[in-house]
Amino acid sequence: MGQVMRQHWLPACMSEEVAEPDGAPVRARLLGVDLVVFRDSLGRIGVLDERCPHRGASLAFGRNEECGLRCLYHGWKFGVDGAIQEMASEPEGSRMGAVKARAYPVQEAGGFVWVWMGGVDAVRPFEAPPWAPTPTTRTSIVKIHAACNWAQVLEGSIDSAHSSSLHSTNMPTAEVEGSTATETAWLRPSNDKAPKLEVEATDYGFHYAALRRPIRNPETHVYVRTTVFIAPFTVLIPPNDQYNLAQMLVPIDDVNCMFYWIAWHPTRGISQEAWRRFCAAEVGPDLDTDFRKLRNLANGYQQDRAAMRAGDFTGIKGIPAQDMAMWESMGPIADRSADHLGASDVAIIQFRRQMVAAAKSAAAGGPVIGTSSTARRTDLASYEGLVEKTADWRVFTTRRTAEAHAAE
Repeated sequence: MGQVMRQHWLPACMSEEVAEPDGAPVRARLLGVDLVVFRDSLGRIGVLDERCPHRGASLAFGRNEECGLRCLYHGWKFGVDGAIQEMASEPEGSRMGAVKARAYPVQEAGGFVWVWMGGVDAVRPFEAPPWAPTPTTRTSIVKIHAACNWAQVLEGSIDSAHSSSLHSTNMPTAEVEGSTATETAWLRPSNDKAPKLEVEATDYGFHYAALRRPIRNPETHVYVRTTVFIAPFTVLIPPNDQYNLAQMLVPIDDVNCMFYWIAWHPTRGISQEAWRRFCAAEVGPDLDTDFRKLRNLANGYQQDRAAMRAGDFTGIKGIPAQDMAMWESMGPIADRSADHLGASDVAIIQFRRQMVAAAKSAAAGGPVIGTSSTARRTDLASYEGLVEKTADWRVFTTRRTAEAHAAE
């Protein structure tokens, strides 16, 4: 699976974490590799191996100054390309000048710093993520560390059925036309907890629809929520009337991943502060400075049983923490052989089959999933809304058609 991941651009961190030129470098860890991210004096982004190639000290403690990152141990200074600019501890003309720090190709888009961790002679052209169709798109991001394997987190993202139970307090039923966002909840026009699922494979992954019986006009209409899986780790989940939603489940190593939840819209959207407050994912009240949860497995996610007796379904504050309680309670890597999959798990079955086949293909030197797709990422879209029963949900699987239908 590492070979699959290394054929895709990976998010190393949010752009806001390295917003200031010459600011403090930021640690990142991807696919078991420790990295350091920094923005130099000219605003250029550099991503290097965290360990200084001289003696292995961490460059995360380094001085970011005058277009380079200087190791504190002996004063060696590296540019964004990894080349040595100065070696305070070595005589002029030293043969050590040929040493370089491992530097990775970098792009910046959609609120993220992206890094290429595959071969330097096989860098794929960078493609903007689905939530960055224009430079002016409003984007807000939640970032949370998850103490478990990335795939079991992703299986939660593509599981439309669980929201009717796990998130029922935050997504209550109401007589509305579609998913309606308030400051504290998303109102939904259906109380159907057993949706009918239909899935279709694509050259970028797959998309599927969860079809529910609506409160209004159930004889003639159906409540549709479509989800898009873009291999290997991106999911477009159903939007609401104020903003679109995407998630990335990025492997840190085998038993840790980073969960990113993006709210975006070409014009409306939600502010960064309001989005993190809604998700109960603010640094300080909810997360430490490394984006690790203060409500976690060790303290039972501070589950409030009194609140449950009063009507709160989970007693856990925030949609992400509710999800984390389910994902992390499975263990660092879930034992899938113990699962009993049913009709609500169609997307889970599709994901497992597709990614096992993808890993086998990569191991055999074959094509890598998602690298030859004809679809532009910014043209893909998830969808939610009431439609006539005769309508085909596949009609609403591009951004253009989904936005057009929502405007009707």
